Amino acid sequence: MTHVTEPRGWASQPLLERENEILAIHRAVSDLYGATDKGPGTRRGGVLTFAGAAGIGKTTLLAEARRHAVERGCTVLFARGGEQERQVPFHVMRQLIQPTFAAMSEDERRDVLGTWYGIVAPALGLTAAPKGPAAPDPQGVRDGLDWVVTHLTVRSGAPVVLFLDDAHWADAESLAWLTAFAARAEELAMLIIVACRPDEIPADAASLRALMGRQGIRPHELASLSTSAVARIVRDTLGENADDVFCRECWAITGGNPFEVVELAMKGRDRGIKPHQEDIPQLRDLASAVKGSGLIDRIEQLGPSTVRLAWAAAVLGTAVPITIIGNVAALGEAQASQAIEQLRAARILTVLTSVRRKEVVDFFHPLIATAVYRSIPPGVRVAMHGMAAQALVDDGHGAAAAARHLLEMHPEGDPWVVQQLRQAARDSFSAGAPDAARRYLARALREPPEMEDRAEVLFELGSANLLHDPGTTINQLRTALEEPRTDQALREAITYRLAQALAHTGELAAASGVLADEARRATSSRTRLRMQAEQFKWNSVRVDEENSPARSRLLAQFAKRLTGRGLPERHILGLRAWDAAMRGESAATALAYAEQALDGGMSWTDQDFGFEVPAVVAVTLMYCDQPGRAEELFNTGIVEFEAKGWRGAHLSFVYTLLGYVRYRRGRLAEAEDFVRNGLQIADRIGHGIPAQWYAIGTLIETLLARGNVAEAKKVARTYKLAEGFPKAVVYPDPQAVWGKLLLAQERIEEAEQHLVAAGKRLDLRGTRNPSWSSWQLDLALAQLTHDPDQARATATEAVARARAFGAASAMGHALRVSAATRDPAHAVVLLQEAVGHLERSPAACELAHALIDHGTALHTMGDPHLAAQQLYRGMETAAACGADILVDRARTQLASAGLRPRRLYSSEQDTLTIAEHTAARHAAQGLDASAIAKQMHLDTQSVAELLSSVYTKLGTDRMGLQRTFPA
Repeated sequence: MTHVTEPRGWASQPLLERENEILAIHRAVSDLYGATDKGPGTRRGGVLTFAGAAGIGKTTLLAEARRHAVERGCTVLFARGGEQERQVPFHVMRQLIQPTFAAMSEDERRDVLGTWYGIVAPALGLTAAPKGPAAPDPQGVRDGLDWVVTHLTVRSGAPVVLFLDDAHWADAESLAWLTAFAARAEELAMLIIVACRPDEIPADAASLRALMGRQGIRPHELASLSTSAVARIVRDTLGENADDVFCRECWAITGGNPFEVVELAMKGRDRGIKPHQEDIPQLRDLASAVKGSGLIDRIEQLGPSTVRLAWAAAVLGTAVPITIIGNVAALGEAQASQAIEQLRAARILTVLTSVRRKEVVDFFHPLIATAVYRSIPPGVRVAMHGMAAQALVDDGHGAAAAARHLLEMHPEGDPWVVQQLRQAARDSFSAGAPDAARRYLARALREPPEMEDRAEVLFELGSANLLHDPGTTINQLRTALEEPRTDQALREAITYRLAQALAHTGELAAASGVLADEARRATSSRTRLRMQAEQFKWNSVRVDEENSPARSRLLAQFAKRLTGRGLPERHILGLRAWDAAMRGESAATALAYAEQALDGGMSWTDQDFGFEVPAVVAVTLMYCDQPGRAEELFNTGIVEFEAKGWRGAHLSFVYTLLGYVRYRRGRLAEAEDFVRNGLQIADRIGHGIPAQWYAIGTLIETLLARGNVAEAKKVARTYKLAEGFPKAVVYPDPQAVWGKLLLAQERIEEAEQHLVAAGKRLDLRGTRNPSWSSWQLDLALAQLTHDPDQARATATEAVARARAFGAASAMGHALRVSAATRDPAHAVVLLQEAVGHLERSPAACELAHALIDHGTALHTMGDPHLAAQQLYRGMETAAACGADILVDRARTQLASAGLRPRRLYSSEQDTLTIAEHTAARHAAQGLDASAIAKQMHLDTQSVAELLSSVYTKLGTDRMGLQRTFPA
């Protein structure tokens, strides 16, 4: 609909007894400029709220605030909620933003909004909704709106004051943005002024209640006028000779409500009432015409055509174009103009100017609009909503504008209504308003649609409910599958979405079962392959999978026959790579399948296939000592998600997993930042979701690596990690992480119990790779405190598993822990081997740990010179990683050996030195350490240290260098 650039007529009334409120407004505006009694100060924004009953003068007060803000040179953004527009998504936001962009061309808008254009433009009504299934999530749109308003604030060069009148009628989408954004008002030196009727705040608008009482400050509550203020209004309107008894009666009749006082006085003047005691009976008769049934009687006296136009205006809502109101009222142009003039003269309607410089009609006050709307006979009201919907579509306003009227109509099986509601739902999805889409599709289903369209509407509705209410989605999609007139392509799409919904509710076995049933019905081999790929995907994360090894064997058989010629095949190959890594098959095998999966590309934002497989392929690369490539894939995912406006669970997952990669590389500070970002996003979505589990475990692991046990314990307590573990596969494994945290707190017995339980569960699934979960290594350290022989046996088995996998980081980690279970002489040998492996890996923190352990063991064995070398090197590596606990340990060991720790230095982490670059190129060409040493005139130890730095900086191993430095 159209939005106006100026307030309604009532806002021009005088202000009485509002001195405190005006003073608060003036002070708040002065704060925007940093003005104080003592001179210039710090600019400060904030939130100012006003509350009061209908007609108490909130709109007039905000009009005065607008006038003052403009007079002071502020940029003003204004909007108000509408009783009839509460279900129109982003109705308020469009009023706030559209005036700024109204005079711009499309190219100028794109230039101003930049990469956010495709995400926020549909929500702001600046462009038609794009075609296609992908749509931004609500959080993505809110983030985009944050950027737009922040950009406008900075770009304007003047302080910004944002006004929202009648906030109790604001749409849910705009309120969600405003209440979250309000916290930034102070830092942006921006003022937000809100007015509402507190008794009419909807039950589901708790955020608005919180905003009205933000930071424990009560809103300014507007009081009724005193008898003296009422007398001032009466005498200004009816003459200074109005006697005191007459004025007191005006106060008694109206209760001091400013709107009613002014209306009563104006009507008295129109009727020629004398403001004296003897005319009080006439005054009482007139008072009934100001509101309620008396108001309606007054409108009816203007004639049937005028009544119809008033009804049409009430149905259409705020800022109605004159041409449309006439069509809905079934009046010709001349009749409509005459009726508008009559209603203007009666102070029922007012004519305003829209942002597009067109005349629009609005009610003089919301109280009048409400009274008129409620007076319309129910049958007529329903019919007029239908006429309004048709008129809006015919006038080019689109299905989204018509949808709220269609919601008010009785179901009649009209295909046109179903068509418009479905289109409105698509538009709402594209604007990031899935709640509105659900309303429209639910109403379309009640129309009902024709039999051949019913399954498709159920599918669309089920898809709309997927993230909001997956339980309802399951019922709707199951019903859609049972529809007799469903073509095969739609049936397959329903099946995939149903499996997703079941998986999201933890019913992974049911998800797999649905896919298996439909695969048996399918006649196309490609369809069966795709459904098999989906089965493999959901089964791979089932904790309760009955025969995980059998599924792995079947997956291996499938993968052998595939070449990756289509996305379903590449997904199966990606899942095979992941499965191979989890089960501890050779890293070379896992890498080979990962390369096949990536050859041909994978999309992170394909809604049919999901993002899970690209994610596990990236993690597989990380486990196989190619974290640099994993980061490339995750960065691609972030770019795709942000471009689509997907800033919810998807982005949380990728930030967390990117942090997990940084943790594995030893970049602990960066890892913590990424994971905390991921956790923050997950927290906004809801408690207990998978994205939150991933972030919690990764954050605790990172904090423990940094030596911050107290903070790790706090995170576990905050998210109640010990009170129950998820039913889906999560990495790092939550129970193993909890066991590791208990071990760090020296709660040995509890740690051992949880680590044993985690190990049994993972072994039962065939998950035997210590790189995937180090539960066995942590268990060995726990056992070492009371049963050294058992600890040695546990560590030895872990070493065997690590050697079978073959990744240098996994072998180095296992050997380092195994050394802790041996006598010093054996430990030195194992640690030397561990350092050798880790020098060929990108696992910098693990290398630092091994170097410090090796230096400590060498000192014990009486080799202080080599011990010092390893300790110095380990300390510097640990410092670069941010592993403070290891740095402190190295310092202590050096001090005990009588050596002074060198001053730590740092270098650019990702920039290779000339020597490192030369060594890397030689290694990429296949030269071994001896040959490189000969070429560079160095010893082999120096070459090993150069290449170790290369692997750490680039996030790869020797095999990955060939990709980084092609021949």
